[in-house]
Amino acid sequence: MTEETKTGTPQPAPALSVVGPGDGETIVLGTTRMRVLEDGSHTGHRLAIAESVLAPHTAGPPQHRHAGHDEGFYVLAGTIRFTVGDEDHDATAGTLVVVPPGTPHTFANPTDHPAVMLSTFTPDLYVQYFRDLQDVLTAGRPLTAEANIDAMSRYATVPATDAVVPATGAAESTTDAA
Repeated sequence: MTEETKTGTPQPAPALSVVGPGDGETIVLGTTRMRVLEDGSHTGHRLAIAESVLAPHTAGPPQHRHAGHDEGFYVLAGTIRFTVGDEDHDATAGTLVVVPPGTPHTFANPTDHPAVMLSTFTPDLYVQYFRDLQDVLTAGRPLTAEANIDAMSRYATVPATDAVVPATGAAESTTDAA
């Protein structure tokens, strides 16, 4: 039952969100540049969407698990290596990777070319994780594995300590985010 049905009072329609090229919030984390296209404020916090550009040879976050949200990755350009447990999956443009809660994962760009991906977070809470990491860098502190794991812990995310470290070394990077 909608609020309008309950009260008989017309309710405003949800606001349309349009984010043009070059618009959106920019978050820079080491060699990764993220553009937040939807932070959840227009979706009732059900969905957030971000575009990320990973420079060549960008290692990703420590392999980790999310307890409270799904993550989706759609590769727009280049190749991104997703490591799930001890399995590597090289995803090229046009590939969709969906990571449900509890699945150990990380990603990296092991190639000589930039890679671009569109990420979804349902619900939206994980966008704040990236903002927290940017705050660490803005404060002049290094983005260590410990700082990354500390930020993850605030968003129902833990390192996948039983997962095998990927050959790319992505689990040891401290310059990029999940």
